[in-house]
Amino acid sequence: MLSGPPVTSTARADQLLERFLSGSQRQRRSLLSQIEQRSDELVPLIPDQLDRLDATGDDWAAGLLVQMLLAAGAAGQAEDFLARHPGGWLALSSAAGLDYAPLQQQLMQRQFEEADRLTSALLRQLAGPGAEQRGYVFFSEVATFPSVDLESLDRLWVCYSRGRFGFSVQGRLLQGCNGQWERLWPRLGWKQGGRWTRYPGSFTWSLEAPEGHMPLVNQLRGVRLMDALLHHPALLQRSSTASGR
Repeated sequence: MLSGPPVTSTARADQLLERFLSGSQRQRRSLLSQIEQRSDELVPLIPDQLDRLDATGDDWAAGLLVQMLLAAGAAGQAEDFLARHPGGWLALSSAAGLDYAPLQQQLMQRQFEEADRLTSALLRQLAGPGAEQRGYVFFSEVATFPSVDLESLDRLWVCYSRGRFGFSVQGRLLQGCNGQWERLWPRLGWKQGGRWTRYPGSFTWSLEAPEGHMPLVNQLRGVRLMDALLHHPALLQRSSTASGR
């Protein structure tokens, strides 16, 4: 636990930001409203803070700062940031040679619906030309996905969703449902009143969506594809640590 007095509304902006970044997940979430209310004061401090944070992880606090900076667009800071990080702030790898910059750019701008479509397209690319031609992935193709690529996809969603979205989040929720898919669907907001949520109009493409709401895997084909994804070794490992985010 951190020592020291709680942050008050009169705390200096740099103190508030430091408290937020160094706090536990519970402390960070308790400070979110203050962080958002005082964004005008905090934005000038963000570029220096981002330089000190780990771009190889998936810290959602860093993702939030990036989104705040781009939303403000003050004094050319957003332009400077994008010039320094044209592909996005988060450092990503791909064993399949895929470009994750377009997805990261959409997530940085909180364009979640387009990010969801890009994620589906990337999964098809990982599966190969057959999946791209038919327009969907067979569950049997998931085993061939490189771990580093699934980790990159998951890190992107976790980082830019305040830790609310991503395959590892869905995996953690499935574990909390004791592996029962029919209990999971309503928690994700994919099924309501026994009926599948209509895509795309009835989905919630914002941070107000239920936890694990995105990315969408076509559940209408059954659970086999999603089961294969969430039980891929790379995502199983990340799901086991998702509760600490």
